[in-house]
Amino acid sequence: MAKLSSIARQKRREKLVAKYAAKRKELIENGDMEGLRLLPRDSNPTRLHNRCFMTGRPRGFLRKFGLGRLAFRKLAHEGKIPGVTKASW
Repeated sequence: MAKLSSIARQKRREKLVAKYAAKRKELIENGDMEGLRLLPRDSNPTRLHNRCFMTGRPRGFLRKFGLGRLAFRKLAHEGKIPGVTKASW
């Protein structure tokens, strides 16, 4: 499990990105780089990092499921992810 502070920081960044998305788009269209510079640093979407929603793990993230590889494997073995089965050949 990731540190709770890392998870909380990521959630705060997600809120800031959503809050300033329209304003950021408008400033970019107008070419107002000075106004863009005055926005909070964490409101830039490039500062977001994908994290597993169960464990908060930042690496081994599967976008299609929103899970880290370990949580995905556990849920797949338990049969809790529809359409996913263990490979066998």
